Amino acid sequence: MGNEQALVSLSGLKVMVIDDSKTIRRTAETLLKKEGCEVVTATDGFEALSKITDQDPDIIFVDIMMPRLDGYQTCALIKNNNVFKRTPVIMLSSKDGLFDKARGRIVGSEQYLTKPFTKDELLGAIKTHVKR
Repeated sequence: MGNEQALVSLSGLKVMVIDDSKTIRRTAETLLKKEGCEVVTATDGFEALSKITDQDPDIIFVDIMMPRLDGYQTCALIKNNNVFKRTPVIMLSSKDGLFDKARGRIVGSEQYLTKPFTKDELLGAIKTHVKR
């Protein structure tokens, strides 16, 4: 059965999108809300870390290039927290570099998506990493 993944419902999942680009946040939010996800956004790592405890997202998408606290630092902080270390973190980057992917893995991220991502990539990442 190859298309079981297509039948997975995403409704009710809480997805956090951390990106300093309003366009990316809005794009991801629109796509995810259409699938029934609840979306929490943050403009940088500090805002994300203050929201994460209250929101307890099922999966987190984090941009690598952000001011103050970049995506690697944000991911490392999430993964070093006992409560959230099992929460899947997907790195977002406009660069499709091997070094960036490797560094993302080192800090504990589950996957790496290159921006601009497609709807299928975004939903595929959620379906792959969120166990219901």
